[in-house]
Amino acid sequence: MAAFVLGNGTSRRAIDVELLLKIAPVYGCNALYRTHTPTVLVSTDRPISQQIQESGYAKINRFYTRRPIHNSGAQTVPREYFGFSSGPIATSLAAKDHHTRIYLLGFDMGPSETGKFNNVYADTEFYKQTINAPTFTGNWARQLCTVAKDHLNCEFIRVHGTTTADIPEFDKVPNLKKLQFVDFVKRINNPKDL
Repeated sequence: MAAFVLGNGTSRRAIDVELLLKIAPVYGCNALYRTHTPTVLVSTDRPISQQIQESGYAKINRFYTRRPIHNSGAQTVPREYFGFSSGPIATSLAAKDHHTRIYLLGFDMGPSETGKFNNVYADTEFYKQTINAPTFTGNWARQLCTVAKDHLNCEFIRVHGTTTADIPEFDKVPNLKKLQFVDFVKRINNPKDL
């Protein structure tokens, strides 16, 4: 049973989120809620998490954060991943929901094509500017390795686009694989291959 987890790296701009939602559950992070309603949304950064809850989103949608506002409808992230970032937590939730093949899209973990901050929401509220230096991603890499090792019954497939960085640590985790974007497109065009 497949699921998609969306990071906010720019490589995911090539993906139609609404198409993915028609194929399998989608787990997303932070500002994704501005334009789409994923199956599950995660936000660990307090300012945007608070905005999401105050908007009423969590009352009618499945939303996780570290410290839910009382009566907002938000749920607390899993205890064992409490200190993790949004993307790795979203990945863990997909595994906890018994998905056995989890595609990671937009988990670029490297700079943009211009060598700067790589995020589809750059230059918007709560995000750095496109001219800023790239975000350090070592913690995300360690956290994703932990999630994969905790769920050996799952196959985690990181889809590589034009701005996706190679992460050597991932090569050491047998159930954390990579797939080129063009091959991913072939799979979603034949959902039985997912």
